[in-house]
Amino acid sequence: MGIAILFAVFGVLLLIGVPVAYALAAASLATLLYLDLPSIVLVQQISAGTGSASLIAIPLFIFAGEIMMRGGISERLIALASSLVGRLRGGLGQVSILSSLFFGGVSGSAIADVSAVGGTMIPQMVKRGYDRDFAVNVSITAALVALLVPPSHNLILFSAAAGGGLSIADLFAAGIVPALLMTVVLMVTGYAVARSRGYGVEPFPGMRAVFTRLIAALPGLGLVGLIFFGIRAGIFTAVESAAIAVVYALLVTAVLYRQLRIKEFMETVVHAARSTGVILFVIATAAVFGWLLAYLQVPAAAVEFLQSFAHSKYAVLLMIVVMLLLLGTFMDLAPLILICTPIFLPVAKAYGIDPIHFGLVLVLTGGLGLVTPPVGSVLFIGTAIGKISVGESMKTIWPFWLAGLAVLLVVTLFPGMSLWLPALLRS
Repeated sequence: MGIAILFAVFGVLLLIGVPVAYALAAASLATLLYLDLPSIVLVQQISAGTGSASLIAIPLFIFAGEIMMRGGISERLIALASSLVGRLRGGLGQVSILSSLFFGGVSGSAIADVSAVGGTMIPQMVKRGYDRDFAVNVSITAALVALLVPPSHNLILFSAAAGGGLSIADLFAAGIVPALLMTVVLMVTGYAVARSRGYGVEPFPGMRAVFTRLIAALPGLGLVGLIFFGIRAGIFTAVESAAIAVVYALLVTAVLYRQLRIKEFMETVVHAARSTGVILFVIATAAVFGWLLAYLQVPAAAVEFLQSFAHSKYAVLLMIVVMLLLLGTFMDLAPLILICTPIFLPVAKAYGIDPIHFGLVLVLTGGLGLVTPPVGSVLFIGTAIGKISVGESMKTIWPFWLAGLAVLLVVTLFPGMSLWLPALLRS
């Protein structure tokens, strides 16, 4: 009955539009009262939920990404991508996809990615004669690449939700190959759709322009190398790398590019603080929800339930993917990670599934929910920028969504794709 109350109250509150953090807290409080446990447990677990030192990296990486987004790096990355892939069919669509890969390595956030790259590329594509639905769909699905490349906030969040014992460096390394695969598959899909619609190409600016734009973008791209190789080499921890990323971002945008003025800096501080507050509030309320899951032995029940249906680890993984795809349609990625990790990670371990591999599958599966209604935050931002309805986008997004699903299935069924690079770098 306690489990039923916990999930029923949470589900009903989500359906009537209550913000997820309040829904988590209310469902937890109702369950505590039913179990006759002291309500002070709610406060204690909420306080403990944000006590992990590794979580300090999230607001710092958010701040660094905001600085780079408002300090001129997005324009330089888009210019570099345009010179590299603009001459392919559907040139501006290809530029949007590659720019998302570049910018994802700076922001680590799909929402920041679609806001920065989509905010620039969607109006440009519409102005150049591309259909609005194509401009929106290619931009919002490309933003999912940011979930997989360093410094992905969601991979850090998964590490914290898993108890903090997983290497963030390994998680970052594990996401690189799937991110590159997602980029290539989306570019092929964009090419096919662009060809069927008769879109043109962008003129090649010449090798000199490519070199010039590469030099201009290198300081921004250098942030990716600084974070990844610094953590991988053991020079600094994830939290230390996040602090260094903020200092580096300030130096690049304010001193080198000279585009981060006082006004933009204050807007960056406010926006980063707001984003951090939302994320940490969700993390805090999810902590007591997770504590109740453990208290009610939900992970053990989940293992027993799945064992009654499947004996192969791949069958179990596919069943988990289906459940996560359904949950992702009405739950944002951060709470999905925080709620589902304590439930499904023990199942994965019981079947011999590597936790690093499982983390990539969880984040990528939840990422597809970001472009799926009714609660798709990236979808809503993209359609708002493109000035079209969600319904218009949904009619033609299916080639890109299926491309993302195909990458998810490949990553799920071939764990070596995500585990190869971490193993190589450890050796």
